[in-house]
Amino acid sequence: MSATERPANPNLVAPKSSRLFGPLWSSQSIIALIALAALEAVFVAMARLGDLSVHIPEFMALALGAGVLYFVALYALEHTPENRAVLWLLLLGALAFRLTLFPYPPSLSTDVHRYRWDGHVQNAGWNPYAVAPTDPRLAPLRDPGWAVMPAPEIPTMYPPLSELVFRATWRVLPGPVGFKLPFLLADLAVAAMLAGWIRSTGGRNYQIAIYAWNPLVVVEFASSGHNDALAIAGVVATLLIIRRLPAMSTLTLTAGALSKAFPAVLLPLALVRAGWPGKWRGWLAAAGCAALAAVCIWPFRHAGHEFLGMLKYYQLIWRNYNSSIYPVVVWATGSHELAAGIGEGVVLGLALWLAVRRADPTRAAFLLIGTVLLFAPNGYSWYFTWIVPLLCFYPSAAWLLLTVLQFLSYKIFINYRAVGDWHFDPFFQWLTYAPFYVLLGWEILRDRRKMSLPDDGL
Repeated sequence: MSATERPANPNLVAPKSSRLFGPLWSSQSIIALIALAALEAVFVAMARLGDLSVHIPEFMALALGAGVLYFVALYALEHTPENRAVLWLLLLGALAFRLTLFPYPPSLSTDVHRYRWDGHVQNAGWNPYAVAPTDPRLAPLRDPGWAVMPAPEIPTMYPPLSELVFRATWRVLPGPVGFKLPFLLADLAVAAMLAGWIRSTGGRNYQIAIYAWNPLVVVEFASSGHNDALAIAGVVATLLIIRRLPAMSTLTLTAGALSKAFPAVLLPLALVRAGWPGKWRGWLAAAGCAALAAVCIWPFRHAGHEFLGMLKYYQLIWRNYNSSIYPVVVWATGSHELAAGIGEGVVLGLALWLAVRRADPTRAAFLLIGTVLLFAPNGYSWYFTWIVPLLCFYPSAAWLLLTVLQFLSYKIFINYRAVGDWHFDPFFQWLTYAPFYVLLGWEILRDRRKMSLPDDGL
């Protein structure tokens, strides 16, 4: 599978005659059932480990094994005739995998405890952007999750729409498992939107499985409960409606960016496609984005100065964690600030170029989010879930491999448990990224060679 060789065009509806639906027990349905059972067995074994952070070698073996099964399933589904029943098997498997891991408290990440804290603080009348968890005034609010939350020395770093979700969730589901529910639902919504989109445009079942059965997606949302699923849902909703409702799409994209910042890179293109700056509807779309942002920011409006200070501190302390190109640029320039500036410049330049060219939105999202991931100062494993929905339309073996190899980054828990050292192993970073770049380079060279071959007219 290659991002440039066989893009599944998300814009065109295939003629009905091209959709092949075999009998209920076709070869594709049998493959889907076998793959579903095998992957479910792996996730059941993973769930039985309990606290995954104390069983890292076993977890990594199971996760990488799930990756192998995932690749075999995608290849088999791609190379067998289509069957309508397989769509429901894929969605059933996606739900089963997630429900297998969901009932257990998150153990590979402590982010949910910070979500809970921020929700608790807001419901107690405090502004999470203004006070850090270590503030003595908040001592009465502390519970066992307080001791393990990330970065208790600084106010929150999460965008305002996520904070509002944390506030609402604390009121009804304050426990660590319950706090995962909004993000699991967002993840399932992404799978449903992709399934409907792919089938309505004449796509293939294996494309749906790319997201719905991706092991990294399942683990990071069903087990760890990361809030990135909210932003991904905003991006997918935007791409789904941008051609029919360009102005409305700017609002869904803004909502995504107010959940996690990365969707903001698509705003220039979305606004241009909505008619900005040449048409009034474009200005109305821009005003709508600003109004939505203002509504979400308003409850936290008195903490602007503290937020800027927190952001500067965060950028200074949290950098070069399992990143890709960033450490190479740091080595070449000798400066973290310059390396970060180069990455930001590349992303901004690409975003503006794609907006000026009015690029295809789905293709633009694939290019921009991939660039963000490769140039970012940090490359936490769950960040790579951002690109998986786009791989449904631009399948790339290199990127799919990278999503599975991200499980190698969890080796950090072994050192942390043994000696308290929270640093990513450079050797394991090479194991993660070197195969990706080799395979990506091979894909690019192969596809360029095919494009240069003369058309024989057949």
